Amino acid sequence: MNQDISLPGAGPAVPRPSPQDAVEPAPEAIQNAWVQDWRAQEERALADPQAYWASRAQELEWSQTWDTVLDDSRAPFFRWFTGARTNIVTNAVDRHLLTARKNKLALIWVGEDTEQVRTYSYFSLAREVDTMANILRAMGVEKGDVVTIYLPRIPEVFFAMLACAKIGAIHSVVFAGYSSDALAARIDDSQSRVVITADGSWVNGKVFPLKDLVDEAVRFSPTVRSVIVVRNTGTTVEMDPTRHHWYHEMCQLPIAKGRCATEQVDAEDPLFILYTSGSTGAPKAIMHTHGGYMVGTYATLRDSFDIHDEDRWWCTADPGWITGHSYLVYGPLLNGATVFMYEGSPTYPYPDRWWEMVERYGITSFYTAPTAIRTLMRFGEAWVRRHDLSSLRLLGSVGEPLNPEAWRWFHHVVGQDRCPIIDTWWQTETGMFQITTVPTMPGKPGAAGRPVFGQEAAVVDENGVEVEDGTEGFLVLKHPWPAMLRTIYGQDERYVNTYWSTYPGLYLTGDSAKRDADGWFWIIGRTDDVIKVSGHRLGTAEIESALLTHPDVVEAAAIGLPHAVKGNAVHCAVVLAPGVEPDRHLEDGLRRHIAATLSPIAKPDSFEFPEALPKTRSGKIVRRVLRARALGQDEGDLSTLDDA
Repeated sequence: MNQDISLPGAGPAVPRPSPQDAVEPAPEAIQNAWVQDWRAQEERALADPQAYWASRAQELEWSQTWDTVLDDSRAPFFRWFTGARTNIVTNAVDRHLLTARKNKLALIWVGEDTEQVRTYSYFSLAREVDTMANILRAMGVEKGDVVTIYLPRIPEVFFAMLACAKIGAIHSVVFAGYSSDALAARIDDSQSRVVITADGSWVNGKVFPLKDLVDEAVRFSPTVRSVIVVRNTGTTVEMDPTRHHWYHEMCQLPIAKGRCATEQVDAEDPLFILYTSGSTGAPKAIMHTHGGYMVGTYATLRDSFDIHDEDRWWCTADPGWITGHSYLVYGPLLNGATVFMYEGSPTYPYPDRWWEMVERYGITSFYTAPTAIRTLMRFGEAWVRRHDLSSLRLLGSVGEPLNPEAWRWFHHVVGQDRCPIIDTWWQTETGMFQITTVPTMPGKPGAAGRPVFGQEAAVVDENGVEVEDGTEGFLVLKHPWPAMLRTIYGQDERYVNTYWSTYPGLYLTGDSAKRDADGWFWIIGRTDDVIKVSGHRLGTAEIESALLTHPDVVEAAAIGLPHAVKGNAVHCAVVLAPGVEPDRHLEDGLRRHIAATLSPIAKPDSFEFPEALPKTRSGKIVRRVLRARALGQDEGDLSTLDDA
């Protein structure tokens, strides 16, 4: 691996759960669960993982079956269901049209003001996807082309993703909160030919100017030929008739009409790329494929969240992140669920907006982030208790570890002591859950759970040797899994170096963890140069690169510090140009600069302005010293520093 790895510090002791710490599921929550004897299923899956995944794949439709379940002849470039042909849209949409689900609600969308409501049955969703697919084909988009999607939480993001998949194109969804520079970098890296965006998005009662940012991003792009614009806010935007096209107008053209055949593709054909922050300045594009990703997201959502036909599923994630891909769009539709999507935030205009939606629409399964849970905790119980949440039967968490206090509040106040909490650990790279629980398992406040069926995880030291239970180390995965990333788009060597070279045969997650005596895993945090803020992965190099474009900055280093609500907060050490004095005005200017060049979510919470950064004699910034200083802790051995 290119980066240095050092064993994580001892950190806080993981609680040793006693029997009374484990929360047993309420009988009514598990009486009809798909997985009843989870220990037996775990044993069967581990005895023959390939046979297990083949059995799960057989629950879906394939136009041609596979020759081999897992081809590991070119490991770590694993291939799943080789020789098979399918399309994820065949299973997420088309197959439901031949059953009673044809007229079932597939999507309920509510706008930020709650007055706008749009609903789609599986039949009408299929027609919307056909329309978008016909438009893309008319624009010359072919199998293997990349389409960039820069949309807020509106139904068109479903249509766009599914339409790309339907015709064999590769979608690249960019979080609709990134700056024009960040968007441009992702467009250029992927060589995208078409961008789908909206005039704007509603954010706490104000319009975020998506179209204007796209204009800036594609002004000098050599690859973008067309920009499709969805009318969402009614904002006036500039339209270049040579390459800007209103989506609602295109829907009325003859080219958009009629059915669009779903392209049957190889199981290993690319489905999407999704950019995630790494330990270098350049974001990395994680590539997932149709077959394995389809099987993994379908099976894990069905088992862990016990999806049934009568459920109404709400995942609060944005489609710009992997959670939105796997468990807002694809996983629920593969299971034939009714998906709920809300455009707004949990606290606007009041901190009961989410609970109002749960009550009004009868949500049964609710999946959100620890940051949101901790934020809502601060407003107290009254905002929750004013609503009837009796429809809820399962709660879930994703993004970063859910601390025990937040777990108990979520379980007691929101779940009324009857809803199991499904905490989930996974990554953009894994595509699907890797460590979690199923409803019939006991819950342990603060623990992620056990490896999913067919997977084994381990905690190892710097030499790759498994450590004793209760000891902190590096979290690794032992087996390949269907929804795993296939590579970093266009960077095969980086893929090998980042994930597979440190411990041959083991996937390095980049997280530290402990395992308790019962086999439950407790995730502690990142070990590489990635900061997780409110569940969003931010590369320290990206933040530092943004700071270094400011004229007053000479050097910069970014670290993550513990934060009671966000999990981590960004802290920056900045060496200023001669003659520049630090003050509140400068700090505010640096925050605005990062928001403009990277994203508002990357804005630092705090700064320090040293005369120099702590570095080794080879020039590597020693971030543990910065972290210790910021936390008021012992800085440790400074003998390796260039100027101790």
